[in-house]
Amino acid sequence: MYRYIYGPVPSRRLGISLGVDILPRKVCNFNCVYCECGKTMKLVTERTEYYPSDKILSEIRDFLGQNPAPDFITFSGSGEPTLHSGLGFMLGSLKKEFPSIKIAVITNSSLLNLKEVRDDLLHADVVLPSLDAASEEAYIKIDRPHPLIKLSNVIEGIAEFSRVFKLSGLLKALWLEVFIVDGINTDDYNIAKLRRAILKIKPDKIQLNTLDRPGAEEWVKPADSDIMENTKIKLNLKGIEIIKKFRKREELKTYRKDIESAIVDTLRRRPSTIEDLSMVISIGEEEILKYMDILTYDKLIKAEFINSLGERGIFYKLSQI
Repeated sequence: MYRYIYGPVPSRRLGISLGVDILPRKVCNFNCVYCECGKTMKLVTERTEYYPSDKILSEIRDFLGQNPAPDFITFSGSGEPTLHSGLGFMLGSLKKEFPSIKIAVITNSSLLNLKEVRDDLLHADVVLPSLDAASEEAYIKIDRPHPLIKLSNVIEGIAEFSRVFKLSGLLKALWLEVFIVDGINTDDYNIAKLRRAILKIKPDKIQLNTLDRPGAEEWVKPADSDIMENTKIKLNLKGIEIIKKFRKREELKTYRKDIESAIVDTLRRRPSTIEDLSMVISIGEEEILKYMDILTYDKLIKAEFINSLGERGIFYKLSQI
């Protein structure tokens, strides 16, 4: 079993993607209210080699040596990938060794004001930064950043990276993700501020997203289709789309019935968190989440927030129990 990679998983944005998780669980510089990995346990800003870069590369090489090439190798996972100081080394190594495989990095944009981070990301083919709000109030409410991270620096950082990234190669692409939280960033004031920031950034695409799994806070709910469409209309920008996710087994080429059965059997015995299931079944948390989406959509399982003494986080249980 691999420790640092998961999948490949299907993605509407990136096709078949081999995921790479280069930070310990919930080490991040944001504590986003919608994060499907739960609340941040360690809020940090220091860049360091959280996991050995050579070991991460070794796992990727091993997988690619035994399996068909994915469409993308995607750095994302449990925390903010740009916090890993070896990110540039890993991206550069992979591009030299596997030039035909595209590399994507999903980032919360918090460190793009640092030149060293921008230089690291120049090795990628597609970078997916996020910007959930352009007003200070909405930014604090949604992203709950480390106190040292300032919104003005985030916006300036994305804009500068967008400029240098496009100059670094004709096929480079920057897709800006905006997570919609109704009642916080959907009013006219916040949409107008966001529109001005996006015009400054000049992304190749703008992708509107909303909650698909339980987030870090119970009060966060998915924005309905009308809200998403109205936000898209009010932003009035070229290249804007609403992200829709895989829902059906037949759409998932990598879906395994034995893993689904193992999850159901585990939940039949006791409610479990994603972390619990990952440890019991010995596959990565991102891989587990793919199955939870299907089982939740089919109403076979449901999620509940447990906050009582001795319990923690989001627990999944069978719907019929």
